[in-house]
Amino acid sequence: MNYTEMVRKYLEYCEFRKELDSNTLKAYRIDLRQFFEYTMEDIPGKEKIEDYITELHKKFKQKTIKRKIASVKAYYNFLEEKEIINDNPFRKIKVRFKELVILPRIIPREEIEQLLNFMYAQENKSNVKAHKFWLRDIAVIETLFATGARVYEISNIREDSVNLNTGLIRLMGKGGKERYIQIASSEILDVLKNYYKENSKEIKQSGFFFVNNRGCRYTEQSIRLMLKKYTKLAGIERIITPHMFRHSFATYLIEEGVDVSCVQQILGHSSIKTTQIYIHVAAKKQAEILRDLHPRNRMNILKFVA
Repeated sequence: MNYTEMVRKYLEYCEFRKELDSNTLKAYRIDLRQFFEYTMEDIPGKEKIEDYITELHKKFKQKTIKRKIASVKAYYNFLEEKEIINDNPFRKIKVRFKELVILPRIIPREEIEQLLNFMYAQENKSNVKAHKFWLRDIAVIETLFATGARVYEISNIREDSVNLNTGLIRLMGKGGKERYIQIASSEILDVLKNYYKENSKEIKQSGFFFVNNRGCRYTEQSIRLMLKKYTKLAGIERIITPHMFRHSFATYLIEEGVDVSCVQQILGHSSIKTTQIYIHVAAKKQAEILRDLHPRNRMNILKFVA
């Protein structure tokens, strides 16, 4: 069996047995294609794999390298599990990375407030069609910030995944992992109820909760373009992406004293290490508070002379 057929079987296994999402499958497909285009062998050995890893370090950033190696490693684990290979070369390959702390970009609270206020001010009930789409866009942005969900999770929410009575939403995250998020704000829940009421016909036909003007799923790219439009119209110069709402959601919760393990569960992170990055961002805010508001700043204490 050549590598093309083996990769096809592996991706089928990932899709139907492991139930991985389409984005993960796409990344695996690209990474494995690049690996075999470089190695030109059906089952490359340790030496070829190490050459490939060296080549990755010449071309890509650390995060991308990690993902591409992980894709190939997962494939070899599959080959070993299916007894296509007896000796997995990855057991003898050690790759070390320097851990870089890249702080997530967040949206200042005042800009979130500015954006939402602008969007709410655009309500126009006289135009029925425009009002339906305005409700949808408000609902999407409010849901992004209320849940900290990824944009593809929002885009793929099914109608039967939303309970408008309790405010409970079922999300499908990375690797097809399911989690539930509570919409705790009655105001946001009212927005979702009104949106559903105005768009129920299209929602029921498509099966998706958020729909576009053709009654189909409101795609990730459409959400990004919608956010870009409103950000510009609201007079905000900063480029705001949907994922920045996720970063902001997590950072502001931690600033308010929410335990990091609780934030991890809400975000759907498999490892708490991923969530701990937000502690670094929240610490910057803590430093500002202590610098500006610590009571010692207002005490009359003699200056230290070195």
